[in-house]
Amino acid sequence: MDTDLLFIFTLTVFIGFELISKVPSMLHTPLMSGTNAIHGIILLGGVLVLTDAGTPLEQGLGFTAVVFGSANVFGGFMVTDRMLQMFRKRKP
Repeated sequence: MDTDLLFIFTLTVFIGFELISKVPSMLHTPLMSGTNAIHGIILLGGVLVLTDAGTPLEQGLGFTAVVFGSANVFGGFMVTDRMLQMFRKRKP
């Protein structure tokens, strides 16, 4: 059972890399915005799971996941904002 899950995880990593590498640069901003929304949902799920953590190990891992997830959401929005600024007209 564990080897099946490892195989599926490895396959999704390779498929995800291939799909993202083929995205044209014009579509990176909408893709980043959608990904940020998904990460926000994942972050909320992490917080909900963290509330049920019983052992200190679970609490530590949950806290680390929430911190990394928050950094990912924040960084994604920063990148999206910077990319959108490239399309704004500059004032003379």
